[in-house]
Parts: sequence; C-alpha cells; structure tokens
Amino acid sequence: MIISRTPFRISFFGGGTDYPDWYREHGGQVLSTTIDKYCYIACRPLPPFFDYRYRVVYSVIETVQTIDEICHPAVKAILSHLDCQESLAINYDGDLPARSGLGTSSSFTVGLLNALHALRGHYIDADRLAREALHIEQVLMGESVGSQDQIAVAYGGFNRIRFYPNSAFQVEPVVISTAKREALNEHLMLFFTGVSRYSAHVARDKIANLRQRVTQLQRIGTAVEEALRLLSSEDSILPFGELLDEVWRHKRALSDQVTNPAIDDLYCEARSAGAIGGKLLGAGGGGFFLLFVPPDRQAAVRQRLGRLIHVPLRFDDSGSKIVLYQPNGLS
Repeated sequence: MIISRTPFRISFFGGGTDYPDWYREHGGQVLSTTIDKYCYIACRPLPPFFDYRYRVVYSVIETVQTIDEICHPAVKAILSHLDCQESLAINYDGDLPARSGLGTSSSFTVGLLNALHALRGHYIDADRLAREALHIEQVLMGESVGSQDQIAVAYGGFNRIRFYPNSAFQVEPVVISTAKREALNEHLMLFFTGVSRYSAHVARDKIANLRQRVTQLQRIGTAVEEALRLLSSEDSILPFGELLDEVWRHKRALSDQVTNPAIDDLYCEARSAGAIGGKLLGAGGGGFFLLFVPPDRQAAVRQRLGRLIHVPLRFDDSGSKIVLYQPNGLS
C-alpha cells in the first residue's frame, strides 16, 4: 500500500498570466501558497482473484478490465502515460470538495503520479512531478488549464512562480518575517459558496479573451511585485487586502463567467461586514471565496455569511509527499 498526501493551494495574485497562451508571449508570474488541506490517494496492487483489473474509488466506484474503460479522465491518462500493466486499486479522499478553486484537480494528478511512481520503487522530485502533471493535463488530456497549480502543489510552500516564454518556470520561496507571514494568515478567511464547477469551462472563455484583456492581465501580473513589496515592508498588512480588492475587479473583467450576481452580492455583504478585499479562487464561477478580514471583524463576517461554510486554514510548506510506503503490503 502506498498513500500520497498532496496539499491544496490558494493563489493570491497573478492568476491568468499562467496560461501558456499568455506567458509564451508575455511571460507571467503568480503568488500562491499551499494550505493545510489535502488530497490523499492510496494505491495498491490488486491480487488476481477479482473479475476486474482496475478499481478506482472517488465520488463513484469504477471496476473495469482495461484502462480504456476507466471514466475518470485523469486516472485514464496517467495509467496510459505510465503504461501500467499491473492490476491496481486506487482510492481518493480529500479534505475539501473537488472543482472548488483550490487546485484540487492538479493535486489529484500530482498525488496519483507520486503514488504510482512510489509503488514502482521510484522517488520523483517536485520538478519532475510538476512537469509530468503539466504534460498530462495540458497535452494528453487537452485541458484548458493554467500552469500554476501543478507546480504549487508539487513543490509546496509560499512561492512566487515565474513563467517564461520558452515554457520554463522558476519557483522562488517568499522570504518574509515570521510576524508578517503570521499576520497575513490571521487576516484570511475561506468560505465555500456551495457551487462546484469545472474550471476548464471558465478558463476556455478567458483564453479566448486574452488578446482583448491585455491591460487587465498586465495589472494582475504586476500585482505580484506590489504584494511582495507590501509583505517585505514594516508597514501595516492592510494594503494587501486593498490590493486583493483591486485585482478582483480586474479578474472579473477577464470573462463574464468569472462571477455572477449571487457571488457579487456575497462579496458586497462581506465588505459591508468588515472584509477589506477578497477574490474567488481558481478560474472563478463558484468554489471558494478567499477574504481578507481584520481579526476584530471576522466574527461579524462569519455572522453575515452564516449560510456559507467557513473553513479555517493555515499555511503549509509541504508539497506532495508519500506518507505511507509499504510496497509489499506488510505493516
């Protein structure tokens, strides 16, 4: 039995500049962190007593004879990519809902790759995990997804990730004081809107609009630099929230699918209760709302948004890792 644990992530600034169609011409960068919420994937060989060769458990249970019969697109692509001949049982469990803006799909891809390589006795470093996940999602699966999530969850931590026109990337850990990092964490609140959606649907619309949204994307990208200056200064953390508010307005302009009247009303309620800024995580359209709220106003925001699920979060510096390694099945 092999079990991998892969974190989910929250992205603060730069989202949209990580689409290959953008950064291959302009370059891009994002500021993000992994958090203490995870995707767990357990893999083990199946003994030869069953009338199926693959058992895949997520929100449904699949039992099939061939890889081509598997419905889960990422599992099918990964097993084909690795040319898996052995019979396998794969079980997924996650701390938070899928399709919610926290990079859950990429956490799944990275986590399954990590587990299957470990099952074969191979250690795969973060760089290879990220690159392999990018290839699977963007090339083999043909998904309209950016490039930040796969890298963020493979490496883990609070990072600026740079994207270059030659498709190279660079991961730079954010160096700030412990006090400023703690202050940022204490000002963040995460609420689930109750709406799960396929981010690729929103992303396709964004990608189609890239050439008409140059001004917005350039500002979204430069906000990374501004956020890093705020975090490295001795001044108040509050302008970070104001920057989130400004960039959320630019993000909304990337596609009419990013938000809707119900989400806009939610944000207005949060602001009236004391939130300084915030944004929908991921491509938009639903999922989790990240809010920047002074600690003394958080009770008021929780009360105002009482119909939503509030998820406390802490930053986490670990990337995808193997948390159980028993390849022979013995304890």
